[in-house]
Formats: sequence, C-alpha cells, structure tokens
Amino acid sequence: MKPTIIVCGHGPGISDAVARRFGREGFAVALVARNAERLTAAAAALSAEGITAQAFPCDLGNPSAVAALVSDVRAALGPISILHWNAYAGGAGDLTTAPVEELRAPLDVSVFGLLAAVQAALPDLKSAKGAVLVTGGGLGFYDPKVDAMAVQWGAMGLAVAKGAQHKTVGLLHQKLAADGVYAADVVVLGMVKGTAFDHGNATLEPSEIAQRFWDINQRRTDISVTFP
Repeated sequence: MKPTIIVCGHGPGISDAVARRFGREGFAVALVARNAERLTAAAAALSAEGITAQAFPCDLGNPSAVAALVSDVRAALGPISILHWNAYAGGAGDLTTAPVEELRAPLDVSVFGLLAAVQAALPDLKSAKGAVLVTGGGLGFYDPKVDAMAVQWGAMGLAVAKGAQHKTVGLLHQKLAADGVYAADVVVLGMVKGTAFDHGNATLEPSEIAQRFWDINQRRTDISVTFP
C-alpha cells in the first residue's frame, strides 16, 4: 500500500505543488478543503498525471469534522504518513473591535484544527515514523515592522494565529521526536504565484516551496525554515 499524505487547506499554489511533489514520489494524496467542486477537479488533474488522489471536503476549523476526516482518509487510502497543514483563515483584522467569534476563527483553523488532525492521525504517524509539515507565515514573527505591517494590512487576527501556530509546531517537534515523528514549518516570506494573494506582483514559485518541504522532511533536522 502506498504511503498517504493529507494536504489540508488545498488550493492553487503551495498545497497543490506539495500534493504533486509527494505524489510523484509514490504517495497517495488526500486533498482537503471546503469547496468540493474545486477539490474534485484538482484530484482529477493529479490522477491524470498518474498520482493517486482523492477529494475530501471538510471545514478545517471544526475539530470534530477534522477528526472524522482523518478517519475517512484512513479508510479510503490507508494509514497516514504525512500531514501537511496549509489551511488558514482571515478575519479579525482589528483586534480592538473584532467580535470574539471572529477572533477565534483564525485560531480554530491554524491551531485547533491542526491539533485535531495531529491527534487523530497520531497512531498512524507514529507507526510510519511520519511527519507534520506546516506552512507558516512571516506575519507570525515578532518584529515591530512585521506587527506594523499586520496592523496596516488589517491582518491582525491572521498574525496572531500564525504566531500561535509557529509556537505549536515547535512544541510538537519537541514532543513527537521521541516517537520518531517529525514536525516542522516552512515560513513563507512573500507572495506566492497562482494564489489569491497574487495580483501580478507575486515572486515565489509554489514548486520551489514544495521542494523545500520535501527536503526538510528528508533531512529531519530543522524545526523551522524560511522561504526564500
């Protein structure tokens, strides 16, 4: 049976490139996001390239739904070897005025959904000596200039979520190492071509970021790396 990678938060850009990169290495690919129609089309495109791929629509901000998702993937494609978390949620642009529900949404996706997936997949990950590979964002770094940028862009909630996610990955790295499970993030510093943020000025190639994920998983020495 092929090893399986769950790509959570699939869309054009990084996650699709990761699915293709690992799929070319013989992984079965579970594509996860909310839009079933887009997922089905993406899975068909990968299948046309000879990659085993299947769509699994899911709200990744709902921990119960995420736990059920992992079970569904396991039943359809087999035990999970790699969990790739690329999902994020915007909202809560201004921490001083956003309602509590809006403040919670980015954390639900970036932290609580991620942890729900890790917990549900952990028996498989331990057995496979697998990995948790997370797409980080520079807005999560503590730096006065970055913080000013997040305020200016109306992305304060996302910055908080990415900061918490970055810490979560570091803790997972330390906790899971004894079980042979690798956890790390690639923190992307810039705009990625082909994504919703690409307004003609994006410079980062998704395939190169996917290669970075492949490389760090092969080395398994880094807790966090930046790209580029």
